[in-house]
Parts: sequence; C-alpha cells; structure tokens
Amino acid sequence: MPFSKSRRVSRRRLLGQFAAVAGILQLTEDKGQAQSGNGAFNRNSAPSQLRITDMRSVLIASNYDYPIIRIDTNQGVYGLGEVRDAGREGTALVLKPHLVGKNPLGIEPILDGIRNFSNHQRMGGGYSAIDMALHDIAGKVYGVPAWRLVGSKYRDKIRVYCDTDESSDPKVYGERMKRRKDQGFTFFKMDIVPGMLKHIPGALNDRNVATPKGLDYMCEFIQAVRDAIGWEAPLGADHFGPLTANDSIRYARAFEKYNLAWAEDMIQVGHLGPGGDAPKNWRAYKELTDSTTTPIATGESLFGLEEGFKDLIDNRAVDIVHPDPLTSGAIRETKRICDYASLHGVQTAIHFAGSPVGCIASVHMAATLKDMLAMENHAVDIPWWGSLVNKPAKPIVDRGFIAVPDTPGLGVELNEAAVKEHIRKGGYFDPTPQYDDYILDRFRKGGPYPHLDENGKPVVSQ
Repeated sequence: MPFSKSRRVSRRRLLGQFAAVAGILQLTEDKGQAQSGNGAFNRNSAPSQLRITDMRSVLIASNYDYPIIRIDTNQGVYGLGEVRDAGREGTALVLKPHLVGKNPLGIEPILDGIRNFSNHQRMGGGYSAIDMALHDIAGKVYGVPAWRLVGSKYRDKIRVYCDTDESSDPKVYGERMKRRKDQGFTFFKMDIVPGMLKHIPGALNDRNVATPKGLDYMCEFIQAVRDAIGWEAPLGADHFGPLTANDSIRYARAFEKYNLAWAEDMIQVGHLGPGGDAPKNWRAYKELTDSTTTPIATGESLFGLEEGFKDLIDNRAVDIVHPDPLTSGAIRETKRICDYASLHGVQTAIHFAGSPVGCIASVHMAATLKDMLAMENHAVDIPWWGSLVNKPAKPIVDRGFIAVPDTPGLGVELNEAAVKEHIRKGGYFDPTPQYDDYILDRFRKGGPYPHLDENGKPVVSQ
C-alpha cells in the first residue's frame, strides 16, 4: 500500500526526532569520555582503543623491600601497582604476556585470566599488583577515584594502627607505645616475641614457647602497655612464636583479662609454608576461637575468597579476617573477601607493610567496606617513606588516619628522584624484554601461530 503525503511527513518528523536524540546521546557520551572527575577534559584516552603495551618495575629498598610495577598503554595513561612487601617483582612481570595487547578497562576478564597463576603468601603479589594498576588506569580514563570503580565510600579517612619496636623491659615498651598515642594514634598493636623472655631463666621451653612462668611475664608486658595507653584503646597483639593449637589456647586464655582487640596469627605449627603463617587449617583456628573470649584474627598470607578465606568465614573459625591486599587480591578481590565476611558477622582489619603505592590502593578498597576496624602501617618510623610520592599530600598518615583520595585513579604520583635514592637493584622502570612473549605477541597480532625448530626458535609457515 503506497504511503500518503501525511504519512511521509510523519516519517520525516520521526526520523528527525531520532536524529536529534542520537545527537544528544552522542554529545553526552563524548562529554562523559572526555571529562575527568574534577571537571577538566581528559584528553589522554579513547577508552575503546586503549591497549596495554608494557609492564616495568622498580625495587625500592626498605625495612621490607617494595616491588613497584607500572603498566603502560598506547595512549600514555599508566597504572601503578605493588607486589607484596619482601616479595619479588617477577611474580607480576611474568604475567606480562597475558596482558599486552588487552584493553586495561576489562579489569575482571583480565584478572580472571591470571587468577590461576596466584597463590598464598608472596605468590599472591603479582595478581594484586596488576589489580591495583588496572584500577589506577581505569580511574584516570573515566575521571573517577579507584574506590568509585568498586562501590560507594563509607568513610573519608582510614584509621591506622602500627607496630612498635618491642623491648625486654615492660616499662620501656609501655613508654614506646605511649609515644604512639602522643603521635595521635587511637588503635595500637604490640608484638610479644619469645626473644623478649630469653634473659629470664625458665621462661621458655625447648620449643621456644613460653612456660607458665614465661606467660606470666608476657602478661606483664601487656599490663605495662595498658597502663600507658589506657584500657579504652583497642590493642592487638602478634608474633607469639611457634605455637601449636593447644599453645595458642593457653596464651589466648591468659590474655583475656586485658581486653585485646585481637590476637593475630597465633597458630604457627603445621601450616603452609616457611613460618607456617598461612592458616589453611581452619579447624584448628575454630578450636582456638571457640576456646577463648580473646578475639582471634588471621589471614595476612592468604589469597582469594574461595582459595583462602571462605572456609574460615563459613565455619566462623575466626572473629576477624586480616587480609593483606598485596597478597589477598588488592582492590576487587579483597573487597569480595571483606564483604563476604561482613555478611557472615565476621569483622575485618587490614594488614599492610608496603610503600605509599600499595598503601593508598588499600585505602581505596578499605573506604568501601561496611565493617572495617583499622589498617596497619609498618613505616611510621621510616622518615623518607612519604617522600617516595609527590601525591597524595603529606603527611600521608596524619594523627593516626589516612585521607581517602578523591582524585582520578589511585591518586598516587611517584617522586622519581626520591625513589632513585632508594633503589635496591636495577634502574627506574627499566625495559623488561626478558618477560616478553614474542610468539604469543605475534599470534595476537593476527599472524599464524609459530612452531619451534630443533634449536627452540620460532618457525612460521608463510
């Protein structure tokens, strides 16, 4: 049936309306891609064309060395990340062939693709560093802080606790903790190491575990700290030595009268790896937790929700999960862990002992948690720690708190000169061709998949 003139006019109007709407939508989309979170135009990136081109690293010498990585892109936008303290940058760099050529904005697909290469303790560091760097890039491209990419902000600043050098004199130890209070800290943690008792005859048995006499002396140290900081202040304790489950129960019961915030990583014998600080034996931790009113925390050496934390949480084997984001999966995965814990009535504290890069990445994650007690900082006594970065503003730790950045990405800018003063080995983000995968790179660019000859060199059929 032929169209009438009136119907042709209506169609013209309709098409015109569609064109107008499409133009408005295109204009809105262009503005959304072009503007950053502070209203300035972001000319660094066309998101759909963004590709990872390289990954490099620098190793900073410190109390625990800080392996920093940088992921570069074809549009000049880069992302910073950090491998777990005292780890090695190679755990991230070895994953470079799995990243080059991909759009870094596909955060979850990329992380899914490298998850099988992660593990507990320092072997979670590569995955975690990459997670941070991808969120740094995405935040810069979209003009939003990294925390906005994973949720909403529950707090504007993160409460900090820090370790304090122990002493074999309870009075001296108390004075040192009091200085922390004078610095503005409101949350405290002390180490109770067996070495503090070595000068006392009969205080330690042949396994370097406190005897009943030695445990009484340990309690004197906690009493001295309580006298110095007060009974209302939260106080955690750590580093008890090579304890079995039964040793841990005995210790935890002795500590009950001091109202500790938690006793950390108590069971060390019979666990995964050197030092036994990866608590895969949730049954032992459940026995401990059920046997004392002292809150029990663990988890700084575990990676992933399903791989490491789920059994502890499902079985209420601990009162507090204590992930280190530089092992547990950085921003996205650690949030999964902590949100799952909150859903099951288990609280969260954050372990951290790295550089300002990993620190601020962890702060972004912690800001989105509904239930969060405090986050550790292991560098309060390192005078140059904050100078490693130009951004965020100093002091990073201010009167016991860290402000949550609202600038795009992580909001971290390295101070190149300061970093170069503290390099452990190598240079400042030197090229890493030793981690390139030329075969895979060629294949991804559309070439035929090569085979190797008898000398191990690629042979490509033309």
